Amino acid sequence: MSEAHLSASTVHISASTNRFNHAADASTSSLIACGSGKLIALWNTQDTNGRGIFQTLPGHESFVTCVRFLASDSFASADDKGTVRYWRLFGTQWRTTAIVQAHKEAVSALCAFDKFLLTGSSDSSVKIWEMQRGDVTDEVTEFQTISLQGYYPLSLAVASLPSSEAIILAIGGTDRNVRIWTRSDGPFIRSVTLSGHEDWIPALAFRVPSTPNDPLVLASGSQDGTIRLWNVESFIKMQVQPQIHTGELGDELGDDLLDAFEASLGDLGTDAAEGGRQISLKRHVLTVKSNSETQQYSITFDALLIGHEAGVTSLSWSPSNATLLSTSTDSSLILWAPSPIISTAYSSSTSSIWINVQRFGDVGGQRLGGFVGGLWGSNGTETMAWGWSGGWRRWRRVTTGEEWEEVGAISGHSGPVKSLDWSPKGEYLVSVGLDQTTRIHGAIPSASEWSVWHELSRPQVHGYDLLGAAWLGPWTFASVADEKVARVFEAPRNFVEEVRDLGVNDLAQSEGDRPATASVPPLGLSNKAVGDATPELDSSRPRRRPFEGELASITLWPEIEKVFGHGYESIAISASNSLELLATACRATSPQHAVVRVYSTAGYQPFGSPLEGHSLTVTRMVFSPPDDRYILTVSRDRTWRLFEKGVNGYLPVAADKSHGRIIWDCAWSCEGDIFATASRDKTVKIWKHNSDPGRWGAITTMKFEEAATAVAFSSAGADAHERWLAVGLETGDIKVYSNLMSTPDQWTLVLTIGSDLAHVDQINRLAWRATDNPSMKQLASCSEDGTLKVLIVHVVVD
Repeated sequence: MSEAHLSASTVHISASTNRFNHAADASTSSLIACGSGKLIALWNTQDTNGRGIFQTLPGHESFVTCVRFLASDSFASADDKGTVRYWRLFGTQWRTTAIVQAHKEAVSALCAFDKFLLTGSSDSSVKIWEMQRGDVTDEVTEFQTISLQGYYPLSLAVASLPSSEAIILAIGGTDRNVRIWTRSDGPFIRSVTLSGHEDWIPALAFRVPSTPNDPLVLASGSQDGTIRLWNVESFIKMQVQPQIHTGELGDELGDDLLDAFEASLGDLGTDAAEGGRQISLKRHVLTVKSNSETQQYSITFDALLIGHEAGVTSLSWSPSNATLLSTSTDSSLILWAPSPIISTAYSSSTSSIWINVQRFGDVGGQRLGGFVGGLWGSNGTETMAWGWSGGWRRWRRVTTGEEWEEVGAISGHSGPVKSLDWSPKGEYLVSVGLDQTTRIHGAIPSASEWSVWHELSRPQVHGYDLLGAAWLGPWTFASVADEKVARVFEAPRNFVEEVRDLGVNDLAQSEGDRPATASVPPLGLSNKAVGDATPELDSSRPRRRPFEGELASITLWPEIEKVFGHGYESIAISASNSLELLATACRATSPQHAVVRVYSTAGYQPFGSPLEGHSLTVTRMVFSPPDDRYILTVSRDRTWRLFEKGVNGYLPVAADKSHGRIIWDCAWSCEGDIFATASRDKTVKIWKHNSDPGRWGAITTMKFEEAATAVAFSSAGADAHERWLAVGLETGDIKVYSNLMSTPDQWTLVLTIGSDLAHVDQINRLAWRATDNPSMKQLASCSEDGTLKVLIVHVVVD
């Protein structure tokens, strides 16, 4: 017999981006690396099929706050425990080549220049590190520490001064000033302070001069909603002039005029109730020693960009250096460029007029949290930004003009993903999480042999943490949240048309007249059906998947039923194989509430009386295939119980308390002859019916290094003799066991999926997709680390 072994690969990764404005960066080759929980997610924006995140890199032990590319094959990342990791690409593998515990507190800003890596932290310091590249490992040594005396650095920017070897460092923080430090050959020394902003400064960016005559431009963005541009240029004084005016403009006329202008601004400020913005045109002079001679530079305020209605969160210069991108919490992304008309009033003042040439996002509507940060991609032909909920929006320039169109991006749950469920025929997958959303993911057939996975709909954006979901048919599912009711949703017309147009679901026809979409009334929790299609859902809608802006607003499903009964908040939900019954359980500390309620899905009336017997919260219940003869329930009270179907409901037939800790999950084999229970006591037990009626005995106990938190059986298929069991662990690893039908007590480990492909935190649910291909099965997993993955397990026959 030829030897078969298994291998795994990911086909879909759903992950959100952390709420830190430096948490993502783009390389010159259009690779985006972003912090997603403790992971770093990689997304190739140039992928021809439009694939989203293709890999996650484990390593950090805490939330990733900053990611910065140093070259196209290396980047640095930092987390909120103060650790900095340096990554390099070897072939196709990213590896950590250096780890340094940079700070005791969270790292809030990170930037790199030449051989230096700079980190700013909420321990009120900025540290400069020197990098030495090795073959396989890199050396990072501390070069200097700058203490900021009590205020926190929020942004750092570094550049080299024009026509000089010297380096200029700008630090923006919570003291509302931009502090400039310079370095020629020794350490960095403090030079000047640029005042003017009225709030914290979370964004700084230098524009490198494109010609020797151009100044070096520093853009600073603040939470006061404004962006200031500062020119740094070589300061050559005329020797003839008296040396009194070192701090001011050299030109007498300019001086008098500016004094008068500043005085008038001051008057305005006292009169206006709001207090006018201070515009100081003072020329700051800094001196840098290089090689043996001294050079002087001046920094002048050049332009004030006003256009955002709320705080600016990030700034980024385009690769061609002509355009400045800014994002804000007002949900807008603005592209700024200098107007072709240069002011000619005074030829000595070359101050340019900056205008916003493009504005993307939601105008007016204060979408929750707005944009956290933004980037340029594809060499300046794309702009993209990620929002408060961790999803991205992306715009691409059409041809060479200034016309832009929105294109698809990536999204995911911005918190632990609690549960998932495949639709009855495996067309798509529903997931729920603590970010209070329900999401539907599906594979869209593409030109290549692989279909590409995307989020297709966000049926429920709720006010409570969502904990479970179960399909009740191809177009209906029920979900439970941290509330006492279960809610049932029916697909709207726009979802049915969307999956038909995209080729996800072949069930082209859906019975009955459906509402077009749904909306949530203000202060409400229930999605109400909307009959007539709103203009944006018109028949002229392009046949494409919905983007993040639409998912967040117009893909809700109408709620058709609420199912009541429990006295405490719901915790678990499960549907029968026939889809005719629904079971729910709630949080419980007493036997009175630790019951499972079964409802018939025909009218959502109770089917029989509640299933009693447990004394603490029931964590999971499963109906036995193929005919729902049994219900298996497991609980925090360390027992499992079995109920058999009678005429008027389910009746208890068996129970067991041999696990030593909470039982997290249970699963029936697809044939219904055995079931598995997974417990925190680091074991998974397989149970089989004895010849003695009413007796179920453990035939196998599998032991693990860590707690087992999820189990799922895959079907052997009609003619196969082998079946698999996937076990998810508390560490995020997945183990797959194989078994021959003839010997149900012998299980052999055939595959371990580690944290590089699986997860880095507790796995909450595993589920195999119903597919016909026996040599390639799909396994969906969701985890406490905030990611949902669909893995392909290949059978390779040698």
